[in-house]
Amino acid sequence: MKETPLTSETLDDFLSKAREASGLLKALSHETRLLMLCMLCQGEKTVGEIEQFLGIQQAVVSQQLARLRGDQVVQTRREGRQIYYRIADPQLAELISVLYKMYCGPKAATPSESKALAEA
Repeated sequence: MKETPLTSETLDDFLSKAREASGLLKALSHETRLLMLCMLCQGEKTVGEIEQFLGIQQAVVSQQLARLRGDQVVQTRREGRQIYYRIADPQLAELISVLYKMYCGPKAATPSESKALAEA
């Protein structure tokens, strides 16, 4: 993938993208939300499934999912009385997968392994 150079002509576009990235990183900067997103990388989940697996109260799960939904990080699908949550963007799912491999995989990645995973 060819990168666009940072020049005075591209600065405004880069600034706009930096704001967007900053907003996404703020949405991700919570332990519970990151755990939920790691779960959602494996497929759709209901509030009950997330609550049961993480062992946290339903109100906390709902509050954090509402934040992620408001930031357009997750999307929902209703099936009867159940609401299923999924990661909204496949590129975000890839990013969460890299974070999972770096920090939650079978062994914690070394700094050089982390760099290689991020470049993959």
